[in-house]
Amino acid sequence: MPPRLQPTARQVRLGAELRKLREAAGFKAREAAALLGSNSVQMSHIESGATGVSEERVRRLAAHCSCADEELISALVAMATERTRGWWEAYRDLPKAFLDLAELEHHAGYRWDVEFLHVPGLLQTEDYALALFSFVNPELPRSDVERWVEHRMRRTVIIDRPDPIPYEAVIHEAALRIRVGDRGAARAQLTRVLELSEADHITVRVIPFDLDGFAGAGSAMVYAGGPVPKLDTLGIDGPNEHRFVDAESQLARYRALFRRVEAASLEPTRSRDLILRMAKEL
Repeated sequence: MPPRLQPTARQVRLGAELRKLREAAGFKAREAAALLGSNSVQMSHIESGATGVSEERVRRLAAHCSCADEELISALVAMATERTRGWWEAYRDLPKAFLDLAELEHHAGYRWDVEFLHVPGLLQTEDYALALFSFVNPELPRSDVERWVEHRMRRTVIIDRPDPIPYEAVIHEAALRIRVGDRGAARAQLTRVLELSEADHITVRVIPFDLDGFAGAGSAMVYAGGPVPKLDTLGIDGPNEHRFVDAESQLARYRALFRRVEAASLEPTRSRDLILRMAKEL
């Protein structure tokens, strides 16, 4: 089978994790390939996500690399053997990053968002998303923008489905006050955030303008929890940019950073009170 021309971010991540196992054990690619009964070219394709890998080979590599983390191994096997074709497959006409983000969210065990300029994507109304995409991409035909919005609305399935994932959002007051659309759309957006914040699995916190000593405005993030902490993913989710980070040191840094930002925000009840006041002002 020829190599994949465009492996998904999940396929690339699997290959990267297998490379980490090999490098931690001190094996060169050709040595690991020999252990798997393969060759260095195919090993390179596996580690880049361009070629799939069987459960037997994942477990053999882990054994030769003396990896005793059974939870991690099982999670890697699941990544290697899953054949799910998710709802995002119907959106292959959109930028690849859109599909990668939807797939990441589908497999996440929990999700954290920190935003300073925009309402987080999972909390946006259709009108808000339409105004945002239209402003940032004025050259796109209306039909294309509506397609992007449709995809964004479909992503909310992870918090709307019968078995939703835990979701925490920390939003700066600035993001809630900026009128991305008109006054009516802004009021509807605040109402939407309030309604969602009442759900047991959703926590919304607000960082107020009048907070002293807050210097974390550069820490916007999307953080998706994996089946094990090593498989967590940090994402940058913007109108035109989706970038994933999976280095363990960075993941640990941003986990700690999220907790600092969370601690600086208002607790949920006071956050809802502030959002309600903002909505009444419109």
